[in-house]
Amino acid sequence: MNGAEIRKGSGHLGVEIISGQSAVTSSWASSPLKILVPRPRGPSVWAYFSSFGGGLVAGDETSVTLDIGEQSRCFISTQASTKVYRNPESRPCGHQLAARLGTNSLLVYAPDPVQAFAGSSYAQRQMFHLAPGGGLVLVDWLCSGRAARGERWAFHRFQSRNEIFVGEERVLLDSLLLDPADGPLDSPHRMGRFNCLALVLIIGDSLRDAGARALDDIAARPITRAAPLICSASPVSHGTLLRFAGERVEDVGGEIHRQLAFLPALLHDDPWSRKW
Repeated sequence: MNGAEIRKGSGHLGVEIISGQSAVTSSWASSPLKILVPRPRGPSVWAYFSSFGGGLVAGDETSVTLDIGEQSRCFISTQASTKVYRNPESRPCGHQLAARLGTNSLLVYAPDPVQAFAGSSYAQRQMFHLAPGGGLVLVDWLCSGRAARGERWAFHRFQSRNEIFVGEERVLLDSLLLDPADGPLDSPHRMGRFNCLALVLIIGDSLRDAGARALDDIAARPITRAAPLICSASPVSHGTLLRFAGERVEDVGGEIHRQLAFLPALLHDDPWSRKW
């Protein structure tokens, strides 16, 4: 691709089956985005998104396209939490992702949480198009900010929108907007004592059993008053949607990993064993 045609902050990753193994067939990114690919070939491809400077500063926008070919498998995460830095001029930061999954492919898109600092603004929109037989595991989560410094839910605005299509049908639209204009975010009737929110989606016919197990597991749990971690599970078209709210990011992360314990068998390795 001609360098003049590459927009700042854009990137692309393509994965296909080559000689019986998943392999990266195309990969590029422009500053401030980086795409690191420590495992470009094998039973599954592993890639990590990162950025120069360790986060997003005022006005940074990233845009990524993913093409996961027929029968290929790919795990994508981030090097660390996505930090959205303080923004004195109120210039919003953002991220867009468009992914296409081929027949009988698998994409595990599990970045670390977004950490929006006080005074920052952030909006992301992610779209996933699944061919018949495609499977998707999506993790989308955020923390309250720098809670250890007493900075909780102090950003200007946070928005996240996820759209899932199977074939030509949109089967899920999930949108979250946190704006203090609607009332203080740290009030008891909004975020309250919680410092982390998470969404986990397990969707696709190939992942139906894993989603059903998660539904049964959470349905069997007792409801505890003032629990430090709250979990819910709902059936959706072609899959299962899990939601978590926790007082500690570590507790939410631990629960996500427990619910996704089936993934190492599909990826032929545990992507979190050397990270957590």
